[in-house]
Amino acid sequence: MKIDIVSVFPEYFEVLNLSLLGKAQEKGLVEVTAHNLRDWTHDVHHSVDDTPVGGGAGMVMKPEVWSECLDELLHLEPTTVTCDSTADADDTASADAAESAESATEIAANADAVPSTDRPVLIFPNPSAPLFTQQDATELSHANHLLFGCGRYEGYDARIPQYYRAQGVDVREYSIGDYVLNGGEVAVSVMLEAITRLLPGFMGNAASIVEESYTGENALLEHRQYTKPADWRGIKVPDVLLSGDHAKVDRFRRDEALAKTNELRPDLIEALDCSKLDKADRKTLMALGWEVSGAHPRQR
Repeated sequence: MKIDIVSVFPEYFEVLNLSLLGKAQEKGLVEVTAHNLRDWTHDVHHSVDDTPVGGGAGMVMKPEVWSECLDELLHLEPTTVTCDSTADADDTASADAAESAESATEIAANADAVPSTDRPVLIFPNPSAPLFTQQDATELSHANHLLFGCGRYEGYDARIPQYYRAQGVDVREYSIGDYVLNGGEVAVSVMLEAITRLLPGFMGNAASIVEESYTGENALLEHRQYTKPADWRGIKVPDVLLSGDHAKVDRFRRDEALAKTNELRPDLIEALDCSKLDKADRKTLMALGWEVSGAHPRQR
């Protein structure tokens, strides 16, 4: 996978040379290049921002600098597009959101069917965008080329993603949570770690990601994990985990995952497909106050 990152602080991404992602680069699974956006400026101050049109606080990143950078990295020639109204932008955003939701549904149904693609994906972190999910990470892990743009200040000119969508580029904008950061660098690092760890050969033991939170078509939060010693400072590991009975251990972990998800993320319980729940799952959910006779669980 080829990964390009554009930032005014490219040195921030030296952290990607550490741990498993660093080893993945050494093995040739991933090629990460961080670019300095200021390299595409032409003034003595290397300015990448200007005051917002219509007034207001802060500064906005200029489309001219971004376009020179992205055109070069995407191998595109500059052109003029015709979608210049607010209505066009809203229509584009709505269409993208619908396409993203449809794609996520298909991926959740059959993640293995997602094809690899040579088409670059241009990604901008944005606190006003849809939430980045495990399903998005799974989809993007099948791409061959990801290009991330890190915004700063009050963000980037809204015409930048609009222009590249009009050029036929697969443009995504994602939020990583309901909060605002100083820039997109942290968010890009988060998304990159979630995406690259799904690449074949990245993890030493691929089975370790199978039962993680949010993973799979009937996603739950992961059960609690323990290690030795079995009794630590007066707190004991649950006896069933020491029993050696793998079936009982699996059932205990599954029930705990259901209970934990019910407590913290009931929305994930509501999204479960009842036809794919076994009798023990149904019994546990009913004990937790859920009706499981329909297509999806609903609280009683």
